[in-house]
Parts: sequence; C-alpha cells; structure tokens
Amino acid sequence: MSAAARPQSVAPVLELERLVVRLRGGPPIVDGVSFRIDPGETFALLGESGCGKSMTALALMRLLPDGVAREGGTARMEGLQLFEMSEREMCRVRGGRMAMIFQEPGLSLNPVMTVGQQITEGLSLHRAGRVSTRHSDVGLKPDLHQRCIELLDQVGIPDAARRANEYPFQLSGGMKQRVMIAMALAGDPRLLIADEPTTALDVTIQAQVLQLLRETQEQNGMALLLITHDLGVVAENAHRVGVMYAGQLVEQASRAQLFSQPLHPYTQKLFAALPGAARAGQTLSAIPGNVPPLGSIQQGCRFAPRCDRAWGLCREQTPEWTEVDGKGVRCHLYAADAAESGKGEERRADATPGGALSPFSLSPSLLIVEDLQVHFPIHKGLLQRVVGQVKAVDGVSLSIAGGRTLALVGESGCGKTTLGKALLRLIPATAGSVRFAGNELIGTRASRAALQMVFQDPYASLNPKMRVAEILEEGMSALNIGADGAARQAHIDELLERVGLARDSKWRYPHEFSGGQRQRIAIARALAVSPRLLICDEPTSALDVSVQAQILNLLKSLQDELGLSYLFITHNLAVVEYLAHEVCVMYLGRIVERGSTADVMRAPLHPYTRALLSAVPRIDGGGRVYIKLEGDLPSPANPPAGCHFAPRCPQAMAVCATDYPGVSQAGEEGHSVHCHLYPRATI
Repeated sequence: MSAAARPQSVAPVLELERLVVRLRGGPPIVDGVSFRIDPGETFALLGESGCGKSMTALALMRLLPDGVAREGGTARMEGLQLFEMSEREMCRVRGGRMAMIFQEPGLSLNPVMTVGQQITEGLSLHRAGRVSTRHSDVGLKPDLHQRCIELLDQVGIPDAARRANEYPFQLSGGMKQRVMIAMALAGDPRLLIADEPTTALDVTIQAQVLQLLRETQEQNGMALLLITHDLGVVAENAHRVGVMYAGQLVEQASRAQLFSQPLHPYTQKLFAALPGAARAGQTLSAIPGNVPPLGSIQQGCRFAPRCDRAWGLCREQTPEWTEVDGKGVRCHLYAADAAESGKGEERRADATPGGALSPFSLSPSLLIVEDLQVHFPIHKGLLQRVVGQVKAVDGVSLSIAGGRTLALVGESGCGKTTLGKALLRLIPATAGSVRFAGNELIGTRASRAALQMVFQDPYASLNPKMRVAEILEEGMSALNIGADGAARQAHIDELLERVGLARDSKWRYPHEFSGGQRQRIAIARALAVSPRLLICDEPTSALDVSVQAQILNLLKSLQDELGLSYLFITHNLAVVEYLAHEVCVMYLGRIVERGSTADVMRAPLHPYTRALLSAVPRIDGGGRVYIKLEGDLPSPANPPAGCHFAPRCPQAMAVCATDYPGVSQAGEEGHSVHCHLYPRATI
C-alpha cells in the first residue's frame, strides 16, 4: 500500500505497517492497517463508530484495554520500534515524543487534582532533568508552575494563573478540551494523536481548538493523527485521509483527491449523506444497515451487505489494495479483471430521491411563547438566603406553526435546553406565557401529551432495565391511550415499523441496539402519545454522518406524513439548513436574531450570528473568514450591562455597553435582529 503522496525523501515521523489488533480468542478489530505520517502533516482517519479508528490509536500508544491484544504489525517512530520496546522505555515515549488527546476530556482529567498539578505532572516526567512530582503545601514548584501558565496561555485559556489552581469541574467543556491539549503539548511531542477532539463542542469552540492545533503544528513541525467522523473538519485540516471501515482501510488519498473524486462506494455514501441547504427537500442518501459485527464477514468485501454496487464477486473474494492515479482503494470496481467480469451484474445507485419542501403551513401558530423567563435563585449562607438569580432564559418570544420546523441555535450555556424543558413544564417558568393550540400552559394542569421531547443522549434517557415494549407503553398507560394491552401492543408494532425497526425488537433492551437505533426508539416513545409538536434537543450531535442522515430522513418523513411541528435545538448548522424553515439565534438567555433559514444563513445580521457561521467547517475547504470571539460566554448569574454580547463583539460601540438594543426588522419575511448596528426603523 502506498501510504503517502509526499516525496519519499522526507523521513516520516510514523510508519505503521499491517497492524492487526484482535479480541483475545476472537475476531480482529483492526485488520492490516498501514499508513505513514510525515513531519508537519495531518493524517485523518475517517469512518463510522465501530470501524476501529480509536483502537488503532490506542495500539500505537500501547494502551489497549484488557481482553484486546496486538497480534501483528510494526510501528516505527523516528527510528524507534514502538511495539518492541519495554514498558519502561515506552513510558518515556508516551506523553513525550508521542501524546494523545482523548475524546471525552471530562473523563480523562483527574477530578481531585487541580489543572496545574495535572499539567506539571507531565512536565516533570518528560523534561530534561527529572523533578519530583510531589507538590508542597504552598503550591507548585516555581519553574514548573511558570511553564504550566505558559502552556495554558498558549492554548488560549484566559487568566491562566488563576485557572491553574482550579479543578476540572470549574471549567467549561471547551476549556477542559484546551487543558487536555496543554497536557499533550507539555512534552513537546513529535506526534500528536487527536481522537475526536471537537465532538459535542460548539462550533465556535471547535474552531478555536482546531486553529490551536494548526498553529502548534506550524510552529514545531509536529505530525498529527486526527481521528474524526466530521467531513468538514477533515476538509479544513487534513493533508491526507484514510477512510476506515470494519477494521480495514478502504481508501487513502490526499485531501484534494478524496474530496474531488472519492473512489470507494462507502466514501461516496458518506459524502451523499451530508445535510445542507442544497439538499433541503431531498431525501438524504443514508447508508442502510450498520457496521457489521466483529468477525461476521470472513470472506468477501465487508461493505458488500450495505453497497448498492456490489455483485457476486464482492461476497466471495476479499478485494485487494489497488492503486488508482496515486490513490489507494480496496474495491473490486477498480481491479481491472474483476471489474470487467462484474459489469453485467453491477447495480448502480439510483438518483437520490427528491421532492419539494413541504409547503409552509398557512395555519395559525401552534405554539406561541411570549416573554418567557426561567430564573434560578442563588442561595448563600447558613440561612440559604437568595442573593441573586441565574437568568437562564430571560424574556424569550417565538412561535411555531403547524407542520413547520423552528431551529434554535447558539453556544452551550445560552439557555436552549432550559427553554425546551420549560415549554414542557419539566422546569417551572418564572414568568411569561406559553400558549399551545390556544391553551395557556404556564400555571395550568393542561396535558403535555401533545408536546414531547427527544433528548440528546438516547442511552441515558432510556431505562436500561426496561424492554422497548415497556418503554413505549409506559407513556401510553399513564395517559390512558389505547383500549387495552393488546391495542397498545398493536400500536407499538406500528410505531416501530414507522421508525424503521423490526416488530420483534420490542422485546430487547436498550443496550442491544446501536446509537442510531436507540435514537429511533426515543422518537417512537415520543410518538406513542400522538404529539403535535416535538422538541428535539441535539438528537444527532453524537451520531455518525450516515446514522444522522437516517434520523433526519425519518424526522422529515414524519413531518410530511403526520404534520408534526419541531423545535429543533442544535449547534449543527448544516442540519439547520437542511431541516428547518425558520431559525432563532440565542445568546445568554435571549433571542438576538430570527428569520427564515435562507435569510439567516445567507445574510446574517447580528455579529454573533456571523461569528457562528464563520466557525462552521466547510467541505469545500475554503471561502470563509473565521471570526474569533474573544473570551467565553458570560455567566447568566451576572450578565453584562447593555447588550450581553458587547464584551465579545468586534463591532461594539459605546451605546452597546449601556443600552440593550431593541428589535430591528429586515425585509418582508420577518427577519429581525437585536443590535445597535441597525436602526429601529425598517432596513
């Protein structure tokens, strides 16, 4: 396999040859993976969850979990044979020459050690002239402490001297990820492995993290192994890409080659599954099925069961690695003899089914929210007196018509989820009005059956001790839906078929399903009581692009069939462009801009909206100017005076610091903005 498109005269930082990792006594998890990474190069491993990307990285770090072992392969890093070194020797490499940023920083940081202690621990282990890691009662050793502050400054953490003495729970998700990067950079690594470093982060924080990695790479020539399932992140950061499926590399090419002409049907399907404005009104080309279980395919192409271009040979013979115009691919379509023999049998993909967007409903608004406030009291002292308020939602007004989708976007902590829960009365509202189908919900005992919520993490929101049938029937029984048990079971069977699951799956437990299937169960549970409006809280944020396409297709078809309305809470702006009719942009508990999806996405008015859009990675790899926001989201317990966005706004004026801007209208489509840059009269 040709592992690089760069000149072979460049000595690689890492050469991995035919790595095999398998369960002890079981099938391989990683099967014959080979690639190389040159100095200053970013190599991206791309693929769905369960393809073996993270296990490849753990094998390189020699951190494989119990029950998993490396069976074959070699890894050379600047003359060192990583798999032949003793554990003592590997300890000097791990965290020094080679470091790793793990996917979940909250689980990777020690909760009982300060940020400074955790960074200096790595510094003392890998700097010349080892220093004791023990810390005195008065604090950290002066030289280590100073270097720790420098690293925190380097990764963009404000007030680094104070943050060094704080614990992980005192930091936001983005800050914790930056601390992880600081720990990884402490040993000046020649190779940095970043395993999904931006998953579940806001687009603004994601842009900052990726910019930091690029700048560090430019400064010291560090090689970067980037593990991700986000094609936009790959397009803007990778030099070369390896596409991984079911433990094997199925395609490898430069970034430009892969994005201009993907070869493998799996790679082509990943691109076709991406949502966006260009596909709004079409059914996304979702990949049917799931990644096959380990060891289930002993011969033939592992993608054949999900491939619409497969023929007989694909199920009988494992494809060899083939070189095509400087690219590598594992597919029978590109082996000359096999391709000729299969021409008569090949089943090519049909055109992506399309259709016009469902017409905007002309019915009156189904949900009307006026000046909704959700404030949480701050208690202090022995008598727990109220000394302040956390203004999570601070005067929000919006409306959703029948059959329409309103997207609510903004950074984490701006109040999106709190607003959704307040609409369902899962959190009491402090003030304001919520009218649903003409009935006031605040302060009444009206049934909430017509409003249901699909939560972000389906595994956490499904009871692990209950079978699917019991989960779906629970709400129906509570609201007296269905004449008897038999009628409810018949309704459950219909629901499962509607969301694309087999009827007999109702007797299984949540842990027996994939992430996408669990999200389908969560949607079926919400539909069980025949709602008219679904509040979807980040329902696709942790899903692979192929599974995301399946869920978006399902939501779109349910809206067309049942006339459902959606309040779609998300930070994925590509999903907004595909699914939503209207958008509200939220910042620190308030709506700062609203309008049709086309208006807000193509002609944003508010500086915050522009910054959000500038931070979104694009698969075309360019055409945007990133607007970096200074600082972090202010605390809702102490919001800034005047415009809440003014302390971070590059266009702030004197009036912004004293007066909160009123609403200004733009155009005839109801595009409005709260910003002093625009006069109160019609623009």
